[in-house]
Amino acid sequence: MPHTPPPKSPHMRRYLCWLGASAMLITPAMVQAETLQEALSAAYANNPTLAAARAGQRATDENVPIARADGLPSLDGSIVYTESLEAGSASFLSTDRQVRGSLQLSIPIYQGGIVRNGLHAAETRVEAGQHVLRGTESSIFSQVVGAYMDVLRDAAVVALNRNNVEVLSVNLQATRDRFDIGDLTRTDVAQSEARLALARSQQQAAEARLIGSRENYVRLVGHAPENLVAPPLLPGMPTNVAEAEEAALADNPDLMAADASARASGFDVRAARGTRLPRVSLTSSGSYVDFLNTRPGTGPTPPRQWDNTASAGVTVSVPLFQGGQPAARVRQAQARETQALENVVAAERGVIAQTRSAYAAWQASQAVAQSSAIAVDANRLSLEGVRAENSVGTRTILDILNAEQEYLNAQVQLVTARRDAYVAGFTLLAAMGRGEARDLNLADGAAGVTLYNPDDNYNRVRHRIWDWDEDATPVAHSPSTRTSTPQDANVPANAAEDVAGPPR
Repeated sequence: MPHTPPPKSPHMRRYLCWLGASAMLITPAMVQAETLQEALSAAYANNPTLAAARAGQRATDENVPIARADGLPSLDGSIVYTESLEAGSASFLSTDRQVRGSLQLSIPIYQGGIVRNGLHAAETRVEAGQHVLRGTESSIFSQVVGAYMDVLRDAAVVALNRNNVEVLSVNLQATRDRFDIGDLTRTDVAQSEARLALARSQQQAAEARLIGSRENYVRLVGHAPENLVAPPLLPGMPTNVAEAEEAALADNPDLMAADASARASGFDVRAARGTRLPRVSLTSSGSYVDFLNTRPGTGPTPPRQWDNTASAGVTVSVPLFQGGQPAARVRQAQARETQALENVVAAERGVIAQTRSAYAAWQASQAVAQSSAIAVDANRLSLEGVRAENSVGTRTILDILNAEQEYLNAQVQLVTARRDAYVAGFTLLAAMGRGEARDLNLADGAAGVTLYNPDDNYNRVRHRIWDWDEDATPVAHSPSTRTSTPQDANVPANAAEDVAGPPR
């Protein structure tokens, strides 16, 4: 069973064994096996939903320079060429043509706090967006873990059902042989035939589920599952529900995003109040006119064929009446802040419920897995005993068929419980804010990836003020699965040995 490198963060330093020494679903000998860490790394690098969320966060980052631009100087220029097509009788001073150029500079000095609070709101929403991105990453990883464990579970279930069909086929042939010599009745043969037909239908259903799980894996990870191996023990699991709840309230990304959004809404209220306050700005303008030697004039001194002007001043704008619009904007912002505050409470309730439920599911799944392991052993012994008793005439064929079915059911329940326990454990980690790339050592090992840091783009764009500063033409980087091979239900012959034990 593979082991991950020692965790680096404090909450990663404690490993809890959730099912004793047997934490795996299957243990076949494999070559070129794929680990859970490699699957998570591939999804981290190639999943389009996660890539889209990162692009969305980069778009959110741009709200900061957009908000800052409202408080920066603006410079406008214009060039106008005028051609006189027909001059009036009183236009003896007009020119036939002219070129006019002008520049206008405006420097905002005070805008009632609108820019300052708008900038704070934009920065706080960047923080909220980064927490949302964390939540998306954690959600994708939870789906990948579920898909990974589904493939392992369904492969084991297919192997169990195929083995069951083989066993029932042998039983049917033996029953027919004994019927031919008069040792059994036609009823015994019919019971064996019915049970084999049912087993074959269960096998087909199991194979369909395995194909569906593998296709879902391709959708999330970007490539087909190849020889998946048992996952490592989950790190940093809590020892009690109170510990899990405390960690979730401190670091759950959804809750932190809701809190940041509420703080941003508070800045929106202050910005709305600023629309009622005076605004002060410095202005400066200059113009130059060239009459292109068409300016009329008489006398010994020719008229000047150009002219220029310049001006500077201070503009103070005092809103006196705006039809109630500022008050409406303030009330609207206050209502949205109230909405955001209620969303914080709702997020907190959701986090608490999710954490407690996930902890309970994790604990219950472990108990079910332990009980199912005992049931598998007991049903194996029971089946052997029923077969032995049938050989001496104290058990019927139906008793054997029932024992076979109970043994299969116990094995399937064990495989399912182990899958559920692992998925519930990871769901609990995700609720605690510990289900992200930074917690899972994805930057280490053979499948190491470069971790995406949203602060890198934020720091790159926050102070950019050049109007022509663009990024490269957008393209999709996630690979398409259009050309991938359709999945099948082939599984290794020994895919279920860990739960099935020796062949029956």
